[in-house]
Amino acid sequence: MTETEKGICRLCLVPVMCEPSFHSLQLSELLFGEHYEVLEASEDKKWIKVKIHFDGVVGWILKVHFYGITQEYFEQINHSDYKVCTDLTANIFFKKHYLNILIGSVLPISTNELFKIEEQLAFNGNSKSLGQRRDYGFLREILQKYMYSPYRAGARSPYGIDDIGLVQQVYRMVGYPVPRSLKQLAATGDQVDSWSESKPGDLLVWNVKDEIKAGINIGEEQAVIVTDSVKIVNIDDKGLTSEMRDGQLVAVRRILKM
Repeated sequence: MTETEKGICRLCLVPVMCEPSFHSLQLSELLFGEHYEVLEASEDKKWIKVKIHFDGVVGWILKVHFYGITQEYFEQINHSDYKVCTDLTANIFFKKHYLNILIGSVLPISTNELFKIEEQLAFNGNSKSLGQRRDYGFLREILQKYMYSPYRAGARSPYGIDDIGLVQQVYRMVGYPVPRSLKQLAATGDQVDSWSESKPGDLLVWNVKDEIKAGINIGEEQAVIVTDSVKIVNIDDKGLTSEMRDGQLVAVRRILKM
């Protein structure tokens, strides 16, 4: 395997670890259809370090989960407005087998139909183009599908998710991709000067005991955050929840443009 190789996730979910070890912390996850470039292999050749294309996250996946694609196909994906699955779960018929996929999975289906014949698949669920921007009503529908998902560090699925994973997945499906880095997240979109000026759909970033947390304003002085699970919480006039009395709202960002 060389550092110029490219890959794509062809499993339902692949964990991305901080280090090449099962004992390492989980950094993120690859969902079906997300592509990446290979940076290096571990000394024992069981793991490969990858850079995920859409958000730039760098971490380690098991080599057995690697599914190689050509440079040509990698570039084609970069320039195609593929569909994203908006059903909580769905299944596709791919490579003569049925495969379960999750909300947020990227489907190699686009209006230009440029994908290779061997990549064709049958999918009968709900989807939308990644590049199509939707409004707050659609954002609320997507948020609802993650409600009560349990907290799991480094996760991005309805069966385990962290706060960064939640806001990243929701905004991406609405048509506004945001970074996974907390520092970059607090600077994305347009600045809103105060909580009192915030609108439904705005990104909220807090500093709570030196830990950065993120959530989404849903109006009526409420927000969706991730604590032990994804839930709706009340926000006071300082932009804080009952769990954040010792914290501070450090950023309100306007992501939606409509």
